[in-house]
Amino acid sequence: MTILNVAIIGSGPSGFFAADGLLKQGAARVDMFDRLPTPYGLVRGGVAPDHQKIKNVVKVFEKCAQLPGFRFFGNVNFGSDLVLSELLSLYHAVIFAVGAKSDRKLGVPGEDLTGSDPATAFVGWYNDHPDYSHYHFDLPQSKVAVIGVGNVAIDVTRVLAHDPDSIRETDIADYALEALRKSQVKEIHLIGRRSLAQAAFTDMEIRELCHLPGADLVIDPQDVELDPLSLEDLEKADPAHKNNVRILTEQAKLGLGNKPKKIFLKFLRSPVEILGRDGKVAGLKLCKNKIYRDVDGTLKPRAQSEFEVINVERVFRSVGYMGEPLPGVPFNPKTGTIPNASGRVADFPAGKVLPGLYVVGWAKRGPSGVIGTNKPDALETVELLLQDRADLEKKTIPADGNLESLLKSKNVRSVSFSDWQYLDQLEQERGRQKGKVREKYSDIANMVAALNKRPALG
Repeated sequence: MTILNVAIIGSGPSGFFAADGLLKQGAARVDMFDRLPTPYGLVRGGVAPDHQKIKNVVKVFEKCAQLPGFRFFGNVNFGSDLVLSELLSLYHAVIFAVGAKSDRKLGVPGEDLTGSDPATAFVGWYNDHPDYSHYHFDLPQSKVAVIGVGNVAIDVTRVLAHDPDSIRETDIADYALEALRKSQVKEIHLIGRRSLAQAAFTDMEIRELCHLPGADLVIDPQDVELDPLSLEDLEKADPAHKNNVRILTEQAKLGLGNKPKKIFLKFLRSPVEILGRDGKVAGLKLCKNKIYRDVDGTLKPRAQSEFEVINVERVFRSVGYMGEPLPGVPFNPKTGTIPNASGRVADFPAGKVLPGLYVVGWAKRGPSGVIGTNKPDALETVELLLQDRADLEKKTIPADGNLESLLKSKNVRSVSFSDWQYLDQLEQERGRQKGKVREKYSDIANMVAALNKRPALG
């Protein structure tokens, strides 16, 4: 039986779960590529700094990286350093695990005012992500709004509401910690367009928001009164959604509270305009919504002719992520995903499966679920790939070594997993010197420079 050579583009959870599934079955050799020198995707660059326990999932990925047949090539950009035709000449199959990098737009007037920013940028900024570390988020405003009620929106809200000293020992960027210490934010308005029963946050996330030491979570009791359709669907909802309703129904009874910061959680409201003054955010106009049942049976919000304005000075937009098109790879601009049949990449819009191309994670299904959701998703794709192995084996693959020669000919300084482990040690040592768990490198050039000074092995 031929051992398949498989390339995985992207090193987040879905990529590692796919690699693990292939390697543990002894079905393939796996080369994993990432445009950054560092692995782990949103576990490193998206998980909030006060959620260090969630980041422990990288221990699973570290074990995968030690399995025979695994290689990591960081600092290699798909589409420029390597193109699809080159990968198809070197591998039996290519799996795309590229996630969803961009934010969805609100599509309302005022969205581009100064002080209106995607939550993705704020999250990347406080996490020292190379794409966002050059941003500046000064927080002299007293009132801000976070639009969306998914886990990312909750993370942004929690970071804004935290006592900065309570997270100073985490891996938060130093510049972000300093900005949070100078923050004048006293009110955070968290806006959801659907009802409490459809909120996308997890019960764990909302519990945390209820018990922040320096901020009260305030909810108008009317906002937790569910309409008949939401009540009907809640009967068959999963336990997490039922817990959300129970937790926030109790929280609404507590009133305004007496902590210095307030988080006002509002449901059934959609932004219709971000108001401005002198080119800056000066308010947010909302319309109230009513829940209706769509023809497909799902509950959706419908705008009503009732409006309110909240006087906020900054807006963070968190209404979902969108994938970005990759050179030579099919892309559905409406869903922001790579079109596929359960993981087999298909052309767009015809839907014909393209041999040897596969997709996992958010690029496959859209931005939904938590880290663990990516495991069954990835294994579904792996199973399909193995079902196709008889056809994949027919491809003639050149001898090992061609990849390194190709990268060298393009002057690409790739980063191995061993290189990453060295960087990892450096970051942890930098953190120890500051009393933190880690002080990240936020600049790719600095990472490569540090690796170029690495002592020779042996």
